[in-house]
Amino acid sequence: MISNLLYISNRNKNCTDLEIARILESCQRNNKGLDITGVLLYSYTHFVQYLEGEYKTIIELYDKIRTDERHRNVAMITTGQIDKRIFPSWQMGAKKVESSEIKFDTDISENDVQIFNETINGYGDNKAIDLMKKFFK
Repeated sequence: MISNLLYISNRNKNCTDLEIARILESCQRNNKGLDITGVLLYSYTHFVQYLEGEYKTIIELYDKIRTDERHRNVAMITTGQIDKRIFPSWQMGAKKVESSEIKFDTDISENDVQIFNETINGYGDNKAIDLMKKFFK
């Protein structure tokens, strides 16, 4: 059964944009073989990542991600079974956002802004997954 997982974390200061490029290269190289898809939002201070795949596979990947020294305070927001993938052909899409004053250049309501701010601060629920879709229209 296909499942999803959404987590947030704090980006360490020593995690440069070059390191982000390495993360994305690794995702694109490895995720296809693992049948994992998803997206990564990142800023100078945070990561928000959404993963899709077989439950056991994404949990094993999450356990590995949690120990990565490029971030800290990793917190799972939600995980569960899904009927179909949101990002079926993306081994890992990515978008950089500025954290403090995020200017949303997409269809986003005031409620969506609140959900995003709750998610980036470690709170949230399944509404955060719907919000991730809007970032990658």
